[in-house]
Amino acid sequence: MGQDGHDRGQQVIASAFADLGFDVDVGPLFQAPAEVARQAVEADVHIIGVSSFAAGHLTFVPALRAELAGHAGHARRVGITGVPGVGKSTFIDALGTYLTGCGHTVAVLAVDPYRRQHPG
Repeated sequence: MGQDGHDRGQQVIASAFADLGFDVDVGPLFQAPAEVARQAVEADVHIIGVSSFAAGHLTFVPALRAELAGHAGHARRVGITGVPGVGKSTFIDALGTYLTGCGHTVAVLAVDPYRRQHPG
């Protein structure tokens, strides 16, 4: 779910998962959360990536989560990427706190492609 007018973050994540052997389905840029959820459910995807340079994830990810909530019974994963300093860690912490407070189990996998040692 790319919202920045470029597909760089989307392509980096897609390539990484393809390299790991995953079948990757890349959607178009600027999809609404409802469109992303529909595509994810129709394609029976396991991971949804969100790329946001301008902190759009603060509104798009909760909306996407709400759209996917009607498809309970299947675990859904949300990937968040962006340049350093846009608030990804703060958002992930708040989302994790909220979800665990609602009784959900949450796992976080963090990958930092900017690290020199073990990048991306």
